[in-house]
Amino acid sequence: MTDEIAEYAGNGPAGGDATSRPDGTGTGFFTSVDDVAARLADVGYLASTAVATTVFLADRLGKPLLVEGPAGVGKTELAKAVARVGAARLVRLQCYEGIDESRALYEWNHAKQLLRITAGRDEAWDDTRTDIFSDEFLLTRPLLTAIRGDEPTVLLIDETDKADVEVEGLLLEVLSDFQVTVPELGTITATRRPFTVLTSNATRELSEALRRRCLFLHLDFPDAELERRIVTLRVPGLDAALADSLVRVVGALREMELRKAPSVAETIDWARTLLALGADTLDENVVRDSLGVILKHQDDIEKAARKLTLV
Repeated sequence: MTDEIAEYAGNGPAGGDATSRPDGTGTGFFTSVDDVAARLADVGYLASTAVATTVFLADRLGKPLLVEGPAGVGKTELAKAVARVGAARLVRLQCYEGIDESRALYEWNHAKQLLRITAGRDEAWDDTRTDIFSDEFLLTRPLLTAIRGDEPTVLLIDETDKADVEVEGLLLEVLSDFQVTVPELGTITATRRPFTVLTSNATRELSEALRRRCLFLHLDFPDAELERRIVTLRVPGLDAALADSLVRVVGALREMELRKAPSVAETIDWARTLLALGADTLDENVVRDSLGVILKHQDDIEKAARKLTLV
């Protein structure tokens, strides 16, 4: 399982050069709440005033941002959008049950160390020991990668609630002072704090200690008007009336007791599907033939086909 994605998110809009604040906190991606909303919109992420305000404060105060909400509401996409805006490197820690320090923070390259020990059998042990516990033999994982970086960085700790409780202790040290202690090397402190986003689907309750270190943002499914704007922005060429019908049907699906409610990303996929099919109206046949794009469980599809009434 891949636990790290580190990439450059590309060039953001003009004026988006990120600079650290003089006090060492903050990333300096944004100048105001309006700047957040406008520049996120430029990269395709429509943020409400509440979202833009919280993102601005996280950026200005240098505080991690904990984003909680159901799957598919745009939590991960928010971090990616900030990275695009700031022309920053995105470093992603994908959490899962059983993830530990060696996958999240760092580990030593034991095979390479053994080769070095074998090659240096004639050397003094003190010299060899100093050598094998150096940067050359250190395998950095996402948390340490983000802390050691000297370029603008967005650290995404995705699905934090899937990690074991023990991992939260590791996150507490990292998020409190943005520093990591490697016994053989000492304490490594970030010279440039990353903009940090933790996401959670609330499958388990995160500790109060972790929450205290973060600003909190709850994302839910957007209202019909905002979702229509998102769809028309992301799917150019979609007829306005068809977009209205699409969003209305998706809203009705979310009101049903389904195993998995349609996400915003799936709404966008459905809009693209309708364009590909050349559909100009959302009639009963079109809906039934394409429900598999937006619903991924057969019992959900059957329930929707029985209950859905197109208006």
